[in-house]
Amino acid sequence: MLMNRTLTTLAAVIAASTVLSACGSDSNDSNTAMFSLGVSDAPVDAADEVWACFHSVELVGNTEGNQTFTIGEDTNTIEANDACLDADGNVIPNTRGINLLEFTGSESEDLLSGVEVPAGVYGQLRLEMAEGSYVLVGEERIPLSVPSNELKFDSFTLDAGSNVAYTIEFDLRQALVNPVGQAGYFLKPRGVRLVDNMEVGHIEGTLAEALLIENQCTVAPTDTSEPVAVVYLYPGADVTLDSMADFGGTEEAEAYAATPVQFDGATAYNFELGYVAVGNYTAAWTCNTTDDPEVDDELVFISAQNVSVEAGEAVTTVTIE
Repeated sequence: MLMNRTLTTLAAVIAASTVLSACGSDSNDSNTAMFSLGVSDAPVDAADEVWACFHSVELVGNTEGNQTFTIGEDTNTIEANDACLDADGNVIPNTRGINLLEFTGSESEDLLSGVEVPAGVYGQLRLEMAEGSYVLVGEERIPLSVPSNELKFDSFTLDAGSNVAYTIEFDLRQALVNPVGQAGYFLKPRGVRLVDNMEVGHIEGTLAEALLIENQCTVAPTDTSEPVAVVYLYPGADVTLDSMADFGGTEEAEAYAATPVQFDGATAYNFELGYVAVGNYTAAWTCNTTDDPEVDDELVFISAQNVSVEAGEAVTTVTIE
């Protein structure tokens, strides 16, 4: 692992350019929509804890005006807590610190739960972060920064009378970096996507130990938090191994997400990817567990297979053997 360079996997959801469409109807007012927003993550190798400090959610650009929801202040927002501290050690008001590693795979934490907003087109969703975010590696607490303290997502539509829920998924194998010559970690917009919960599914899988042994990978590690392999997911079926790029790579096929394969302490080697957009994918695996998103690394993909993800948060089971 390159713990001083990058944290290898944190899958949780947001796309830099996503058009969202809502459906369903639970609202009594035909001119409004009910909106919920959660956050999720996938396992991360190099950190014991990853704390993100959230301050507010803003829906921007509707003809009825911007809609801002401040943590711990507005109705139907998550309660504030005391996890986010300023440079003097004081609690930052109206913040919610969330250890993303507690909400992996299909699990999530709601920032907003059924807030009522005007229906229509919004030009942007802005997630405002606070100072105080950090990564815990052993006993070391390393600052985690977000440029401009905001994550921004593009145009989306909330239909009149709809009741919708979205999740922000962070894939830190892509998004979390520790640039040379700069202090702390930075969370970049890449690898963070926003998804409609009714338009995603989840992947759960296992990798056969015989394949690990055959390819001289690590097996049965004493520390079960250490990955033995990594599974990458590429959009489309039948993506060829030689066209697959790592994060930061230059090959033709760009990875959608990646997740570590971990020993369960008994006999199985498991992996999972939550909140994956509906569609067809190619899943490939490698024994190379280090991938610096700032560098074109040399990864050796051993085999691949097609995977179809269905809507409605359905679970797709994948067996690599």
